[in-house]
Amino acid sequence: MKIEQVSWLDSDAIVLRERQRAEIAARYGTPDSEPGVAPSATDVAVFFVARDDDGTAVGCGGLRPLGEGVGEVKRMYVSPARRGSGVATLILRALEDWARAQGWASLRLETGDGQPDAARFYTRSGYGRIPNFGAYAGVEGSLCFERLL
Repeated sequence: MKIEQVSWLDSDAIVLRERQRAEIAARYGTPDSEPGVAPSATDVAVFFVARDDDGTAVGCGGLRPLGEGVGEVKRMYVSPARRGSGVATLILRALEDWARAQGWASLRLETGDGQPDAARFYTRSGYGRIPNFGAYAGVEGSLCFERLL
């Protein structure tokens, strides 16, 4: 398994994000369930893709700076066939290591109540529930987490 830093516009990154958005749309029954501004090449500081030994892209994740040493995990995704294999943990560790190297103090993220698997993963990874922040404040079904680095 290789975790590689790529451009937001990397073709494999685009495909993985499209799969992530399609899965979220299916879970929530709407193509636009994200409160606030969607991440983009202009506001994501770093993006990683996980590749199998044969080079197949199987997961991804990025970070958007929120300011004052805080970043937000965006577009975490692992192909269904690779879930439970440790890919998500490797991606999250790469994101955390990158954030630490930038001097960031914490990472935040948002997931929804339709993604109990994600909530369990982040809790197991050391993230604790926090009050909803930013665009997620007051959004029913939104679950926010943070981990101090």
